[in-house]
Amino acid sequence: MRLMRVGAHVSIAGSLDLAIDRAVEIGAQCIQIFGSAPQQWQFLLFPQDQISLFKQKARKHEISPIFVHSIYLINLASENPYILTNSITSITQYLKFSQEIGAEGVIFHIGSHKGAGWGAVRKQVVGAISEILKRTKGGDLILENSAGAGGIIGDKFSELGEIIKAVKNPRLKVCLDTAHAFESGYAIHKREGLEKALGKFDDEIGLERLVAIHANDSKTPFASGLDRHENIGQGYIGMEGFRLITHNSRLTPLPFIIETPSFENRGVDRKNLEVLKALAAES
Repeated sequence: MRLMRVGAHVSIAGSLDLAIDRAVEIGAQCIQIFGSAPQQWQFLLFPQDQISLFKQKARKHEISPIFVHSIYLINLASENPYILTNSITSITQYLKFSQEIGAEGVIFHIGSHKGAGWGAVRKQVVGAISEILKRTKGGDLILENSAGAGGIIGDKFSELGEIIKAVKNPRLKVCLDTAHAFESGYAIHKREGLEKALGKFDDEIGLERLVAIHANDSKTPFASGLDRHENIGQGYIGMEGFRLITHNSRLTPLPFIIETPSFENRGVDRKNLEVLKALAAES
């Protein structure tokens, strides 16, 4: 049986390759990174020596898989042509960057319909995603489920499924965020609720499309619709919820990546990874 790989979102500050050093320092086996400042459209161009060193260190320390997370400004449902065009361009750049560094692909938030309703923006979102895939030759484009507040698309598995069915491209995959799923009304903190949620995911999307788990506890109660991450075991999903999640045979083959605030409030820390690893190791 394949052992679950546990990792974290780590910083690239200073030099791209330092992300691997930070991963090793906290005991991460897989990672997620930004390719540039997440609140800016500007895309960074990394020197080839940094990219080479990043890949060399990743091989040496067996850090795998690697994912890139898009910037936070993305909105493929926007009625503003500037935002839509920049969103498509940014994800396209990120996908090409992910291929350069040997990452699996790009995880991204689809955006918000701003109250217009999913039906009103569905065609535009599908078209934008199809265009991104057309402009790139490789790498997975990975949709992330949402908590749902503010008209954010993807809080329902059916919306992600509709996109995948319409785009019809094997490179389109999904990352399941545990906090977002819980906050959007999937009772993954209970055995029956987790099984029901995964069954729904399989029916609407297909479990074969699931490539990563964002392992985050929730600071807000069940079905709150509010996206607030908490340390593993300190939120409303709780230790028992994560015990169930880390022992589910349909999830354990996947990489688990934390985006937690840390127990010391200093960014991602070793303790969250150790808690998750300990839960996974329990018999």
